[in-house]
Amino acid sequence: MSEEYKVGDIIKGQVTGIEKYGIFVNIDPWYDGLIHISEVSDDYVKDIHDYVKIGETIYCQILDVNEDNLQLKLSIKNINYKASNSNNPIKETRKGFLPLKEQLPIWLEEKIKEYDKN
Repeated sequence: MSEEYKVGDIIKGQVTGIEKYGIFVNIDPWYDGLIHISEVSDDYVKDIHDYVKIGETIYCQILDVNEDNLQLKLSIKNINYKASNSNNPIKETRKGFLPLKEQLPIWLEEKIKEYDKN
């Protein structure tokens, strides 16, 4: 029928509805989910529309699975829930690899000293 969902899994779904109390998410042809307003943010949520839009694809964490009703209790509170449409989700900073380049001689010197002791 469908995937086996487990508590704690991060899954992708599409926002199908927004109410004052939460966000409705379609997961697959069988399962739907609800993100209660208390699972949107640790901060006060004045308007859920500030977080998601209908039709948007987001990541959700599973809090509970109801196999009988094919429903999931979901959360976006402690995860990066925005699904990137970009092929490269890693954003390069201006520094790039410079911090690693600067640290490399220090790490090498430490390892050489460590080996010389043995």
